[in-house]
Amino acid sequence: MTTCPNDHQNFLATTEHRRPGRILYYASFTPDLRRRVIERIGTDNVDAHFGFARAAGINLKRPADLPPLDTLRYYAPGELPEGTTFNPHGVARIPSGYYHFFGYLSPLRNARSLKELEDYPLDDMSDWPCTMTPADVAAAHADGRFVTGGAGHIFECAWQIRGMEQFIRDTLEQPAWAECLIERLAAQAQARAVAFARAGADRIQCGDDVATQHSLMISPDQWRSLLHEPWRRIWRQIKKISPQTRIWYHSDGAIMKIIPDLIDAGLDILNPVQPECLDVAEVHRRFGRRLTLDGCIGTQSLMPFGTPDDVRTRVRELIENYGREGGLILSPTHILEPEVPIENIEAFADACREFGTFE
Repeated sequence: MTTCPNDHQNFLATTEHRRPGRILYYASFTPDLRRRVIERIGTDNVDAHFGFARAAGINLKRPADLPPLDTLRYYAPGELPEGTTFNPHGVARIPSGYYHFFGYLSPLRNARSLKELEDYPLDDMSDWPCTMTPADVAAAHADGRFVTGGAGHIFECAWQIRGMEQFIRDTLEQPAWAECLIERLAAQAQARAVAFARAGADRIQCGDDVATQHSLMISPDQWRSLLHEPWRRIWRQIKKISPQTRIWYHSDGAIMKIIPDLIDAGLDILNPVQPECLDVAEVHRRFGRRLTLDGCIGTQSLMPFGTPDDVRTRVRELIENYGREGGLILSPTHILEPEVPIENIEAFADACREFGTFE
């Protein structure tokens, strides 16, 4: 009798471009949709009900005795409306009243000197403890789970701190300002990545939304000059510590022009391969031998507006064309919004099980 591979083993096979026991798949939900899904299925163990990939999360732990960052001084009295929250970098998130979306108010939007960017308070994470030891990682593997942690974002966090318009102008008019924030944020990403690699994490997630529906937000040359080297430096350090650790990178939008650069920097898994912006067949044809594709299920098209049969057909096509010998993880390309029919979620999971079970 053969033993069906667990999800840790399936993750290894998938990213080594070997046939896994099953296609790994997953999805996430906005709160209202999750509530209705739970009502429908009768359990709050949504992941187990649908058979989503089993992973264990790893992170860094902020020391309890570390004082909070002082970022309120960057905002004027009465400037922040009720309900405002802050992200870990001190960026104000202002409620929009529309689902999970919010507006940003950037603390350095009015900066007048490079020194203000150099002095902006950011945590030094180099000595923060990790939430998992190598023994904890081994225990997760014994339980059949792969271990994954997020190293963070660089481009996104930089523009959120500085302001989108201001940061884009910086890249053109005073690139030292953009480089300052990028390098400071890269140091945080590196601290996380190094800690996770030392613990033996299977996947380290990185990413930056650097594209719109039709093009990059900055030119390919700007991306290469500002972001290619920081990510390559971080990813090479990961591989030096833990060669088996897989590097996962997320960017929505039309990123075809920088995929070769991401591969050059050391990328293993590309997410989300947004089908409204990229031709999945072309991405696989050009890069499928080098990359595992993670995503490919449209959240702007198929999941909200397709029928269950449409979802089932697309899942089957993706698995048969790109997934039978590894290199494919299926997921909606973003969190599922309230208008997505629950029947389409059920069709997605059912089709992944039916067409993506090989052993």
